[in-house]
Amino acid sequence: MATVTRRKLIPNYVSASIAVSFGGLLNGYDTGCIGAISHMRQFTETMGRMPGPLLGITVSMMMLTGTLPSVFAGHLADRHGRLKIILPGAILFAMGAALQGTAHNLTQFIVGRAVGGFGQGMFLANIVVYITEIAPSQKRGRLVALPQFAATAGVCLGYFSCYGTISVTSSFAWRLPYVVQGITAIMLALSCLLLPESPRWLALRGGSEEAVLVLRMLDFNMDEARGFLSVAQQQPSLSGWQNFALLFRRNYRPRTFLALFLLGMVQLGGIDAITYYAPVLFGQAGLASDNAAFLASGISSILMLVISIPAFMLADRWGRRTSAISGGIGLSGCMLVIGSLYAAEAVHPTGFARWIVIVAVYVFGLTYCATWGIVSKIYASEIQPGNTRAAANSVAMGLSFFTNWLVALITPILLDASAFGAYFLFGGLALCTTSVLAAYMPETRGRSLENIQEAFHRPAISSVARYLRPLILSLQHRVVDNPADEEIEMERQNQTGPAEPILISHEGVTRSLRLDVASA
Repeated sequence: MATVTRRKLIPNYVSASIAVSFGGLLNGYDTGCIGAISHMRQFTETMGRMPGPLLGITVSMMMLTGTLPSVFAGHLADRHGRLKIILPGAILFAMGAALQGTAHNLTQFIVGRAVGGFGQGMFLANIVVYITEIAPSQKRGRLVALPQFAATAGVCLGYFSCYGTISVTSSFAWRLPYVVQGITAIMLALSCLLLPESPRWLALRGGSEEAVLVLRMLDFNMDEARGFLSVAQQQPSLSGWQNFALLFRRNYRPRTFLALFLLGMVQLGGIDAITYYAPVLFGQAGLASDNAAFLASGISSILMLVISIPAFMLADRWGRRTSAISGGIGLSGCMLVIGSLYAAEAVHPTGFARWIVIVAVYVFGLTYCATWGIVSKIYASEIQPGNTRAAANSVAMGLSFFTNWLVALITPILLDASAFGAYFLFGGLALCTTSVLAAYMPETRGRSLENIQEAFHRPAISSVARYLRPLILSLQHRVVDNPADEEIEMERQNQTGPAEPILISHEGVTRSLRLDVASA
């Protein structure tokens, strides 16, 4: 009698991805909590009321201290393994939550945020790398989006945990969220002890047999696995520092710089100004009471969570490039509309313009969660080769932490100085980011990690070749027009045959020029 093999309802690689995504939940939960906590009456009674610069330092401290460990977490993960770096990061985050939750003065509270940020810097980038390396190509977008989806859910939980305790008269009102943070961080640490190491990391370290065992344990498709196992065997085994140095070699630079630009600039679009200071923004728009501002912030987080569900489910159906460009247009438009209304002094507590501002804040958050929030971390990780993925993602995440810190630091200062300046700044940066992505971002949806690398061996968009071909043809004609000029060699590639050397002339050119151009 033939044996029937039943497919699991939830493959183990999905369960593993969900488990490590608790790190994203921690990131979002703190983001949702800290902005609300810093404006709670119970918190100011304990710590005192903070001016704008001190508030910015307190809120942003976690991102500042997360910058340095995030940069070097990739090197450590390449050397010791992904989970072995996530584990101590989760423990440090739990310690930071304990320090914040038991603080009776602002100094201890800031130290707790510094410790928690150091831990977050260690685990956040490596969570994305781990999921990228255990996910099949057809499910990778959805699974790599899990930490961002969890972060959005965390923001929602953070807002409402504070809204639910705002009526508590004691300091327990703001301490309870840190109890939840500590428990969640411990759950992440325990997950690291139970999960298998990344099979791609094992294969790159020469442990192909162990990698095969892990792949079977994770219910991975072995037909797809054979491809990357053979590639891993052909790649030289390098130390973590050698992998780090590779990031800026000629063949790796475009992917490294694109990941740095993407993860850095999406933060400068202003999302952290919305999530950290939503109660302040809604209060500025005319919602005067704390209850109204907190409730509006909570509703915003619910809507962001709701829109994240279809964005998460359709992550492998929407193109990464299309999502990034359309999202950037929407984000910059929202910021510029809000800034224009404030600049025109049209926003008043009883006027209609305040509702436009409130709706625009909502639309901004929804657009970010549906586009940039999902696609940025997926794309930055999947475009990297296996031997530099952890290092590149960590450096990019370090820049993301830094720009996140910068936005959290300057937002209250900008809002104190001008009602509209912050919105124009973030809107302009979002528009700039969109323009660059439109020019240099190749599509990667549905392609294997190994196949994606081919996209960076040719221009990102066909229009680059289209614009350069007339120039090349004009140079070729000069061979006939100026036969006495000094000759240089140019190679032209096309899709119908191998590259052929063509002798051309150009007055004043004294060195060899090589242009690799794909046919438009």
